[in-house]
Amino acid sequence: MRVLVACEYSGRVREAFRKLGHDAWSCDILPAEDDSPYHIQGDVLKHLAEGWDLMIAHPPCTYLSNAGAKHLFKGGVLNQERYQKGLEAKEFFMKLANADIAQIAIENPISSKIFEMPPATQYIQPFEHGHPVQKKTRLWLKNLPRIVPTSEVKPEVNCHSAGTWFMKGGKDRWKERSRTFQGIANAMAEQWGTK
Repeated sequence: MRVLVACEYSGRVREAFRKLGHDAWSCDILPAEDDSPYHIQGDVLKHLAEGWDLMIAHPPCTYLSNAGAKHLFKGGVLNQERYQKGLEAKEFFMKLANADIAQIAIENPISSKIFEMPPATQYIQPFEHGHPVQKKTRLWLKNLPRIVPTSEVKPEVNCHSAGTWFMKGGKDRWKERSRTFQGIANAMAEQWGTK
C-alpha cells in the first residue's frame, strides 16, 4: 500500500506503516526529524496526485484550534488577522479532505466554532492507546473504519493543564505538541494498513 503522511516531520506515523511493509512517505515543509530518505520536504498539495492509496494528514491547527480562541477574540473583538489565517487553514484542510485519494484520515484538535469545520467522524484519546494522557483529538475518515482502542490505561494528566509537558513554553513548544503519540500511530498502521 502506498501511504502519504501529510504534514508530518517526526516520522512516527510513516515509520509505523513502513514497519508493516508499506511504501509510506511523510511530507512536510520541515525536514524529517529522523533524517529519513522516505520524507518529502515541500508543499504536500503538490504531491497529492502521485498514486497514493491512503493519506493520513495532520494539517496545522494553530489558527483553527479552540485552544487559541482567547487570541481570536481579544477583548471581545474579533481579531481579523487571526480570523483570516484561520480561514486559510480551513481552506488547506479542505483541499486535503477533498484530495483524489481512495482512503483519507485527517487529524486535528477541537476547533473554534466560528470556522464551521465539517463534522468529525470520531474522537480519540491517547489513553485509549497506552499513553496515560488526555488530549481529545478529532478524526475525519473517508473509506476507513473508526480507530478501535488498543491498550486503554487510566489518564493521569490532561495535556491542557498548566504545568504539564504539553503546556510548557519555549520556541519549540508547537513542535512538541504536534507529534503523534506512538500508540496512536501504531493503531493507525495496524488497523488501516491492510494490503
